[in-house]
Amino acid sequence: MSEVKTPSVVDQLDTEKLSAYLRGRVAGFDGPVQANKFSGGQSNPTFKVETDAGTYVLRRQPPGKLLKSAHAVDREFRVMQALANSDVPVPRVLHLCEDREVIGSMFYLMEYCEGRIFWDAALPELNNSERSAVYEEMNRVLAALHSVDIDAVGLTDYGRPGNYFERQFERWQGQYRASELQTIGTMDQLIQWLGAHLPEDDGRVSLVHGDYRLDNIMFHPSEPRAIAVLDWELSTLGHPLADLAYQCMQLRMPADSGNISGLMGVDRRAIGIPTEREYVSQYCKRTGIERIDNWAFYLAFSFFRLAAIIQGVVKRAHDGNASSKDAAKLGSFVGPLAALALDVIEKESD
Repeated sequence: MSEVKTPSVVDQLDTEKLSAYLRGRVAGFDGPVQANKFSGGQSNPTFKVETDAGTYVLRRQPPGKLLKSAHAVDREFRVMQALANSDVPVPRVLHLCEDREVIGSMFYLMEYCEGRIFWDAALPELNNSERSAVYEEMNRVLAALHSVDIDAVGLTDYGRPGNYFERQFERWQGQYRASELQTIGTMDQLIQWLGAHLPEDDGRVSLVHGDYRLDNIMFHPSEPRAIAVLDWELSTLGHPLADLAYQCMQLRMPADSGNISGLMGVDRRAIGIPTEREYVSQYCKRTGIERIDNWAFYLAFSFFRLAAIIQGVVKRAHDGNASSKDAAKLGSFVGPLAALALDVIEKESD
């Protein structure tokens, strides 16, 4: 997990109430509680919870008024519980509390995993063969995720039927408009283009993570092996290529794009990281896909959705409910993200 810091007032936990509530509900949970907030993350505040009996991780909704369907920690709990015995590595979840009176918002408790999170997409702390292995593992886990039998794991009703991109476009356009603080011309232009170029539903449906990227995966302390895929807030049933495009979109971004590290301008071959074409080809081989149509749309949509998510974080900062003290600074990335999407559309759309 990332470095912890003293929680802000917005993220304070009533540890006495928390301890009293969890004692008897989580096997072995006992003793006084010390809670420190992890510094990473912009959405659902996440805490390292230490007791005499053991160490845990608590993930909660932020306090205050929330956008509809946002911060769904109950869905995170459900999907990780469902994936417990699958080929997708997830932390063991222990308890979901839907009673907002306990600490002020819904939360869940899960095991604390000891491992590595890589925040820089260029992986400067690794050598070339290790970098190749990490990206190969990310690719393998993504393919495994999209191969999960959703009926067998009890997630048949985890998402709505119908055209995934149409539903997602309407959702994130609505979320963006609800959190809009000023007019951003590139976003308006991008929204107009996406609405006019929604692809027809091709019938592909799988479990999708929604925020699949390097820093949402914990790796073994010394091996290039994923031990826990984290942050399932945006997971649903949808189009698998949305996850693939989202990850490739992020690797196209500059090194610093609002707490997200990209590889724009990096000679990937020189440092052992696959090109986008190679990465996509590996995924297609693993999942049996012969070709990908509408790739430019998928990429542009990914930029749009990320920009809409960031705008929501900015709005929460404006309202005083953001998880990170740096959230307000992210507003400067919304327009440039939309501009990157428009550049993809201009250069790569059919």
